[in-house]
Amino acid sequence: MRLAAKARADGSALADLRQSGAFKALFPRPRDGAVDAILVNTAGGITGGDRFEAQVEARAGSHLRVTTQAAERAYRAQPGERGRVRNRLAVGPGARLDWLPQETILFEGSALERTLMADLAADARLLLVEPLVFGRAAMGEVVHDALFRDRIEIRREGVPLYLDALRLHGDVAADLARPAVAGGAGAMASLVFADPGAEAHLGPLRALMPATGGASLLRKDVLVMRLLAPDSFALRRVLVPVLMRLTGNSLPRSWMT
Repeated sequence: MRLAAKARADGSALADLRQSGAFKALFPRPRDGAVDAILVNTAGGITGGDRFEAQVEARAGSHLRVTTQAAERAYRAQPGERGRVRNRLAVGPGARLDWLPQETILFEGSALERTLMADLAADARLLLVEPLVFGRAAMGEVVHDALFRDRIEIRREGVPLYLDALRLHGDVAADLARPAVAGGAGAMASLVFADPGAEAHLGPLRALMPATGGASLLRKDVLVMRLLAPDSFALRRVLVPVLMRLTGNSLPRSWMT
């Protein structure tokens, strides 16, 4: 998929859209001058052998918000097979991109490799969140056998702002139970906010954090947050108010259903 927004006199508008296969984009009625895009996987989930790629661009002066219709699901893969997701974000001069997918749920036997790379112009702004759930606690699911590899790279004019990698393989529940890893958490979220006003949000975000979450500044204009929770419900109870604050109460409606 390729998706781009552009600026115009009355706000932002869709500039480019190319999609194929099971990966689609929907566009609800625009709000506050931004382009809202909802990504839909019509296959219902990701399994071994699947390939999904997205190139998302907020061109100069535009505002683009991207979310998903629902939680993504990584299902059991055949031996030796892996699902792969590649996302590439570009944010032009004076533009803002909000990358707000809902949770990715890892199921028993899943195998998923995912990368996200973001390139920012000198004065571009980016809000990025990636929530992750290790089995559905309400269904009694425990992930004892799975593979998950995730890498996030954010650069501003080629200079690294944020590099993060996560690798889980085998008995995921046992790894997460270790105090130095996740202390038994069943869900987590990583958030990055690159914005000239990032520092002003540090105190209010810390006030929203439970003991299993934290926020800090990598630099005055780059705020990062990591949150652990026992399940997806507890994760959302904290994450939704955080995202409401950082989006100016413009969190996509699909998050609220």
